[in-house]
Amino acid sequence: MADKSFIEKSESFPGKEEALEWGYEEGVEEAKYDPSLLEIPLSPNYVVCRDCEVINDGHSIQIVLKSKSVLVGGPLPRGHEFELHDVRFHWGRENQRGSEHTVNFKAFPMELHLIHWNSTLYHSIDEAVGKKNDIAIIALFVQIGKEHLGLKAVTEILQDIQYKGKSKTIPCFNPNTLLPDPLLRGYWVYEGSLTIPPCSEGVTWILFRYPLTVSQLQIEEFRRLRTHVKGAELLEGSDGILGDNFRPTQPLSDRIIRAAFQ
Repeated sequence: MADKSFIEKSESFPGKEEALEWGYEEGVEEAKYDPSLLEIPLSPNYVVCRDCEVINDGHSIQIVLKSKSVLVGGPLPRGHEFELHDVRFHWGRENQRGSEHTVNFKAFPMELHLIHWNSTLYHSIDEAVGKKNDIAIIALFVQIGKEHLGLKAVTEILQDIQYKGKSKTIPCFNPNTLLPDPLLRGYWVYEGSLTIPPCSEGVTWILFRYPLTVSQLQIEEFRRLRTHVKGAELLEGSDGILGDNFRPTQPLSDRIIRAAFQ
């Protein structure tokens, strides 16, 4: 990437380099390098999940994790653990769009979110939603390239959950496969909101700098999914295809953007 990139934020679920510039409808803001983010490294302590449920909820694909994986460090409160609750995907009907954030005004065909909640203070994600800084979302861009082996088990069963309300259990899923190489985990961070209802504030967004890849065949499996229950009558003007399920980028307003790399 170039030394300076223009990035637009999203607002969100349960919203790059030295002197980085971020572009919005309301002008340009700088994302400044913050060395304090490196005092305690951001550490995803994820474990392999057995019997994960993959769900088509009519809006997205959700992987619900049943093993306890946690995120600590970085911009998160010291001594607090944030438990990984689920993974959600946003994608476009075409490769030119799909991500909820953009770089240099360029969208990626897909963006995935690993959604965490503060399990040190709360008993469930529902209890944490809406509280200050008690939801943390790791966001990753996804571009077209080689097949993503970590998502292979998911894409292979999407035809079985083509319609809204369908779900299927996969015997083994490793959330670590969704993260880039440890040497490529530079990130930006800002405080925003959920991108799906209830769209509440209090979300720490951690946007990884380097994208993942999926093959064209893999993303096409997502584009075959449907927004409706099988056999249901479609609303006028709807073709029932699940896609373009991303929220448009929003103005930065008074939010501060920090970078964990120079």
